[in-house]
Amino acid sequence: MADRVDRRLAAIVALDVVGYARLMGADETGTIAAVRFLQSAVLDPVLARFGGRMVKTMGDGFLVEFTSAVAAVEAASDIQLALIRDPDAPRLRLRIGVHVGDIVIDGTDIFGEGVNIAARIEPLAAPGGIAISDDAHRQVRDRADLAWVDGGEHEVKNIARPVRVWHWDRVLPAQPEPVIPPALPLPDKPSLAVLPFDNMSGDPEQEFFADGMTEDLITDLSKVSGLFVVARNSTFVFKKQAVDVPDVARRLGVRHVIEGSVRKAGNRVRINVQLIDGTSGGHVWAERFDGSLDDVFELQDTVCARVVDALSVRLTPEETGRLAEVHTRNLDAYELFVRAKATPYPPIPDRIAAAREMFAQVVELDPGFAGGYAGLAWMTGFAGVWAHGNRAEMGAKAEALARKAIAVDQGFGWGHTVMGLASLVQRRHDDALASTRRGIALLPNDADAYTFHALISSLSGDNLTALEAIATAIRLNPQFINGPYLNVRAQAHFLNGDYAAAIASYEANVARGGPVGPPALCWAAASYHTVGDTAGLARTLDHLAEKFGGFRLQGWNFLSLFRDPSESTRVHGLMQAAGVPD
Repeated sequence: MADRVDRRLAAIVALDVVGYARLMGADETGTIAAVRFLQSAVLDPVLARFGGRMVKTMGDGFLVEFTSAVAAVEAASDIQLALIRDPDAPRLRLRIGVHVGDIVIDGTDIFGEGVNIAARIEPLAAPGGIAISDDAHRQVRDRADLAWVDGGEHEVKNIARPVRVWHWDRVLPAQPEPVIPPALPLPDKPSLAVLPFDNMSGDPEQEFFADGMTEDLITDLSKVSGLFVVARNSTFVFKKQAVDVPDVARRLGVRHVIEGSVRKAGNRVRINVQLIDGTSGGHVWAERFDGSLDDVFELQDTVCARVVDALSVRLTPEETGRLAEVHTRNLDAYELFVRAKATPYPPIPDRIAAAREMFAQVVELDPGFAGGYAGLAWMTGFAGVWAHGNRAEMGAKAEALARKAIAVDQGFGWGHTVMGLASLVQRRHDDALASTRRGIALLPNDADAYTFHALISSLSGDNLTALEAIATAIRLNPQFINGPYLNVRAQAHFLNGDYAAAIASYEANVARGGPVGPPALCWAAASYHTVGDTAGLARTLDHLAEKFGGFRLQGWNFLSLFRDPSESTRVHGLMQAAGVPD
């Protein structure tokens, strides 16, 4: 007999902060504080008054359940009016969506089409406004002291039928536009971002080919110390978007932007590239490159050389040699490597296992390509640092794989970076730092290389270097989504004794939807405990118990990796005192 599913009818309210990403970019700490104040001083009192239950918070959003549609819309209007009238309310604006429908109950969480429709209606609301479904409108049109305007039917994602939407008919005072963050300061060297190349082949299967071409150009340009090149993760957020180049340049903090397209037909390939001035949007240089698929990597080297020449960048002799290197001629292997490298974030076991399998396939496709061995070393080193298990065995295995990558290709920077991780697992801190420095020398614009250097520096007792390195990583990858940067920054702040800054980094990571696993939760719990924030500590321990109930400090490899054993004892004690299961 199938398990009974607990369902009920409810009024669901979805709330979202307008312009949250821009606000975070302008003032990360202040925005987090404003959202926390919004919940405690505005939302919680209104919900208590109208019988609403906060189901969950999502950084910039909230999901609330009411038993009555009237209570839901009256609470929504009170929230919007409070943000306008109360001089002490944070200067945030909300969009609110309301629907009445069937929900599925799972513990304290709710799911189902009713929740989905509320979430899809919310973006249709005006900033400072409320949008409600036709089902909700039928229940409130004659009862609530609110007026509504028919917004028509809308096709919304993952909902089979169009949804009719009604908008709160209230003329609100003019509100200032959300703060647009100031442009990031330009580096003191030529700077550029490479946007994802368009696939012009007419074949969706060629998307990975176009992405691989973009990735390889970014990697090649990243080898040039005289350039500042934004990381792939930050430029790929603009994939398939109609972009305003000056806006992209401002958001990424670069002077120039590269756009391009790739067309593959049979054994021929055409690459169109244009270099654009990020200040004016004007074209600096544009060229078309045609060649055979067999020579595609040499063709891309030519593209890179022309870009460097157009920017008048002087290459060192070593860089000239590195730019001529071709790490693999197997397109399938390279495309799979690009996909695998983006797979293990957030670093949960399933994603790490998937990435490991893909890297193993890269080795099978091209045993002469260092990328497969380096990727396997990376995944094994990950386990050696953050898992429970035989650390010495994992470290030795990771080192053997990293050595294989370096033996195959000395100039492949990632091989040296992951050698640093393998050395850390074996507590050879000086070797680890030397390896990550070599990785940075070979790829001076690689954000992840700086992140590993920051991780190892903090565990070696040099937290200021760690904070400098992670700041460089974030500057190179300012639009990161799932990267570990804020978790590593939280760790460095904690070990430097700045627990409030550690909490701010953790909460910023949660707000961005970044990876939150046991390591991040352990640092957060110890930080909240140390500063006496009992509410924050309780939320963190609840999250740890709910999502990672089997986690224990005993046998956790990470705690054995400090250069100074007394620091390991101190950190273990603080986490244990905070209530992290031992």
